[in-house]
Amino acid sequence: MSIHLIRDLETLHRDILTMCAMTEELLGRAIDEIDRPDESLVAKLAEEDRRIDWYDVQIEEKCLKILALHQPVAIDLRRIVTVLKISKELERCADLGVHIAERTAGLVDAEMKVKVPRRLPQMARFALDMLRRSIDAYVELDTEKARAVCNDDDIVDELNREIIGELTEVMKSSPTQVDPALHLFSASRHLERVADHATNIAEEAVYMVEGAIIRHRKKFPDRAPGEEINVPPDMAEPTSPGL
Repeated sequence: MSIHLIRDLETLHRDILTMCAMTEELLGRAIDEIDRPDESLVAKLAEEDRRIDWYDVQIEEKCLKILALHQPVAIDLRRIVTVLKISKELERCADLGVHIAERTAGLVDAEMKVKVPRRLPQMARFALDMLRRSIDAYVELDTEKARAVCNDDDIVDELNREIIGELTEVMKSSPTQVDPALHLFSASRHLERVADHATNIAEEAVYMVEGAIIRHRKKFPDRAPGEEINVPPDMAEPTSPGL
């Protein structure tokens, strides 16, 4: 490995770690707002989100430059591909953090207050913990920790279903609470998406270390790595007439 490639990879690593820290902080502040809504926080988080967007663009440009100049292979290539994908997941997590803050801030002006589901703060903390652990798995090259994050996504999905069911009952029983309940409904869905992005980061960490693509593995449990996916006949691309 050339000294120039080593230097560029180190710079890339520092940038993605900075982006990770910024995204974690933004989401943490958004989640804290669930119990104590603050309208002024939305603008602050939106500004932080713009900084994260800037890092996302810079990281993509650096990844493409490294690919073009150094033509890396093996673990170096996987690292660059992983950083490129993780930056996109982090950027989306930051967007969701702003959306969560917007939804909870909407409760401040609600004419009829709605009780925050007991499970919502719990789900928020768990989703944030998943993101932190997925980032740790990437930094520590820990595939066991990464797979644990992937398994925990089912817990957040179940919490989301429980919260949505509770809010649906609230809206049915009290039409005046529909608007504030919808804010919490959206916040729950955003948190579920944060857990999805954390899972994606964990899957990329496994790919970087092992070279194995475990994404959608539950849908193809018997498929070996590199094996072609057999598409059902009714889902295959139709053949043009006469060909």
